[in-house]
Order: sequence, then C-alpha cells, then structure tokens
Amino acid sequence: MTSRERIIAYIEGRKTDRVPFIVQWGPWGDTIRRWKEEGMKNDGDWHSLFNFDQRAIGTGVNFSICPAFKFEILEDEGETIVFRDEQGVLKRDRKGVTTMPQFLEYPVRDWKTWEEHKWRFDPDTPERFPADWDQRAKQLKESEAIVSVGMYPYGFYGGVRTMMGAEASLIACALEPELVDDIDKTLCNLWYKLLSRILEESRLDEIAMWEDMAGKQGSLISPKMFRRFLTPYYQKLSKLGRDHGVRIVSVDSDGLIDELTGLFAEAGVNAPLPYEIQAGNDLAKIMKENPGVCLMGGMDKRAMAKDKAAMDAEIERVKALLPLGRYIPFPDHLIPSDVSWENYQYFVWRWKEIVGKKD
Repeated sequence: MTSRERIIAYIEGRKTDRVPFIVQWGPWGDTIRRWKEEGMKNDGDWHSLFNFDQRAIGTGVNFSICPAFKFEILEDEGETIVFRDEQGVLKRDRKGVTTMPQFLEYPVRDWKTWEEHKWRFDPDTPERFPADWDQRAKQLKESEAIVSVGMYPYGFYGGVRTMMGAEASLIACALEPELVDDIDKTLCNLWYKLLSRILEESRLDEIAMWEDMAGKQGSLISPKMFRRFLTPYYQKLSKLGRDHGVRIVSVDSDGLIDELTGLFAEAGVNAPLPYEIQAGNDLAKIMKENPGVCLMGGMDKRAMAKDKAAMDAEIERVKALLPLGRYIPFPDHLIPSDVSWENYQYFVWRWKEIVGKKD
C-alpha cells in the first residue's frame, strides 16, 4: 500500500497491511541544535533516517489572513524583544532560545477592531492562490501523498482565540456571542470558498483544523457552547469535503480532550489529535467511548528524556493500545531539548518495530 492508501484506510477502520508510521511534529529549534552537537549530520536526519510514511503535502493556498501583518521588532530590551507577528499579535520573547512568548496585545478587542481586521479574510484576494496554481493543481491531483489543507492558526474557537487571546475570547463567547458568530461566519465563508475551488480544480484528502481549546482540566468551553460556536461550521465544511471525496477531517487540540473527542466526532471529525499524556488523556477509555474515530498521537514525549527502561515502558504501553481500536501513535507534541539524539533514535526504532514497518 502507498502511504496515502494506508493512512486513509486505517483512519476509516478498513484493513491495512500495518499501522501507519507517521510523525506529526518534529523537534524544537533548540533540540535540533543539541542533536547536531551530538552527531546528527543535518536538519533532516531526525526524519529521513527512519523512513517514515509520508504524512501529507500542502496545497500552497493561503487559508489565513491575507495580507499578513509585517513582522516588525518594535523594541530591543536586551535579553528580550517586543515585536508584532504576522497575525498582528504584539509579543515579548527572549532572544536566541525557544520559549513561549508573552502575549501583550491582540488585533481584535471589540466590534470596532474586528471590523478593521475583517478585510484580511476576503476569500477573493488574488494572492490566496499561488501563481503556479494551475500546474500545482494538476500535480496534486496525480500525487500519491495525502493532500491536506490546514487552517492553523485557525479553527472556529482557535480563530477567535488567535485574534482576541484566550481570556478575551472566552468572555466574548459568554457576553458577546454575536461577535464570535460573526468571526466564525467570516472564517467559514473564507474556507468554504477556498475549499470549493480546490475541490473543483484539484484533489483533497484532508481538512485539518486547529483549536487548542483545552487544558489539564478539559475543554475551555462547555458542550453547549461547542455546539453553538463550532458544530454548525464543522458540519458545513466536513459535508462539503466528503461530498467531494475528502476522507479525513482532523483537528489539533492540546490538553485533556476526552470530552471534546465525542463533540468533534458529532461535528464530522474522524481524526482528532494529539492526546497529550501529561494532560491526563486515557486513550483506552476514549477509544472505547468513541469507536467511530481514529485517535492520533498519544506517545508521551517526556519518556524520551529518560533512560531506556522508561522508553521501553512507554513503547509497551502504546503497543498494548494498538489492538483496542483505530489508533495511530506518534509523540504528543514537538520534541523538547532535554531529549538526546541517542535517545530519540532509540525511541523511534522501537516505535517503528511495534507498528510493523520493516524497511
């Protein structure tokens, strides 16, 4: 089977030659630097040495703000800088290391700032499609890889959060639902039109969404709010896709997403991820409660920073999950810099063994 055939069939619960051997995220920049010091020859070794199945290729179509904001450094504070990123978010970050930045100001704060921002989501902006789209569309149609479009950093909660920030977006869901509705309708209109053209002129296998709408305590919003602000739009896009042969609708949310899994499935999602173990996700329980979806991720990245016994224990835990349902294992987020190059290699070779990949 090709990677595309295997991934689609496995996610849909059909018979395959083995479990897909795919990786969703690579190492952080600090991790790459460490691995090079420890003998990794080039940036691509972490992936190419292990012959992973090909996960997906993109279309080159811009599903985000267009035009983006110009990245600009507004203040150099010595060890830190203050800058505005391409999404229009004002941030402070440390120089030279990979850290979570401090978020200072978001572009959307109320109806007025939303109206000033809204023009960037015009689906008819010519620059959304690459100049060589006609040629690229033909190549995608003939490709043996999964063809995917990803809405990162947007989903129907994630989009509001990206523009307003976590706290303000949650307050808006409760106190200004019409504003949230208008943002989501604008995003849905944008993506529906872009997807329609891609599906008409090329081929698409996966619609990938981003939400990051949970913490260790679970979902940031209630099931009622989920069904109000997300479900109708997910159903509209997933129906459009499936009517035109799209087989995978995936959604990425960190945190404890046991409750969200069922809500995503209800909305048309069949491949949620990444099921962070440190957040408390019990994959066996979630698979039992949601037999209609394929869970992806769920390998504790923290095990790779420990010794071989700890890594072996994590591999055996994951191996025991494979017979329980539709589950594609891979590390549950980017690989942190406390993982050595030696440990990463050992962990990946063991992982490759349990999914049955021989070459």
